[in-house]
Amino acid sequence: MSDTPVIQIQNLTRRYGKLDAVNGLNLSVRPGRCYGFFGRNGAGKTTTIKCLLNLLRPTSGSISVFGMDPQRHEVAVKSRLSYVPDAVAFYPWMTVRDTLDYFASFRAHWNQEIQDDLLARFQLNPNQKAGSMSKGQKTQLALIGAVCPEPELLLLDEPTSGLDPIVRREFIETVIGAYQSGGESAGKPRTIFVSTHLISEFEGLIDEFTIIEAGRDLLTMEADRARIHFKKIRARFAEAPASTDFAAFSGVLSYRQKGREVEILANGHSDAIVEKVRRLKPEEVACESLSLEEIFIASKALKQKA
Repeated sequence: MSDTPVIQIQNLTRRYGKLDAVNGLNLSVRPGRCYGFFGRNGAGKTTTIKCLLNLLRPTSGSISVFGMDPQRHEVAVKSRLSYVPDAVAFYPWMTVRDTLDYFASFRAHWNQEIQDDLLARFQLNPNQKAGSMSKGQKTQLALIGAVCPEPELLLLDEPTSGLDPIVRREFIETVIGAYQSGGESAGKPRTIFVSTHLISEFEGLIDEFTIIEAGRDLLTMEADRARIHFKKIRARFAEAPASTDFAAFSGVLSYRQKGREVEILANGHSDAIVEKVRRLKPEEVACESLSLEEIFIASKALKQKA
């Protein structure tokens, strides 16, 4: 496997007038990873992706995709990736089959078996006109068009936002999983870069992630390490521990107390925090890892602590 990052972003800034949509962003995506790109609306996620695709020019900083500058080597870069935007559109007079044939005409490789399988899974009629399709159906069609070339990189910007829960699960667990495992069996690692609000649904696939806030990278971490590092500690006492300042404990990211119950979010040092809580003689104490979605929600406290 090559050591060259599939995506390398260094000090990326993209300015709209006086607004910095992206402000000094840094991240690196290794081959074969499923990389999560998390952030609130307006955090700069879509702007970053458009800079990767040379749909927008950076104000400053550098970007490389497959070790190449996407501005200077646009065709070479785009021939090795697929992109599904947050809003998709097709020629309304084309049928589903026409649209996929049109996509395939631009590709050196197209897996017809995958196309047929996904059309059946999504229950799309090949003869239906694109103009009569629902938002969810258009998203499904875009996903089929992105996966069939079996590219080295999938860039997904809110790829499942228009799908119903059953189809979302089917796509994430089966289609994305098969896409990556197909690359492994062929000895060619395939990489996914996904911007999504539905973090919980990608939980089992994300290898590494970056949380972006106001155009800056707030937190970058491997998913497994994050689950070890960030913990939720719950304790219940016989009486409310009114005189204890849990925020003063080293490693406490935030806490909330409701009567006799206390919930602490730990930014590392969870064992030490649990030991201090036990000294207060709780009736019950438990410690568990945060999910990636909970870590994302807690990132506001990370910003305040920074």
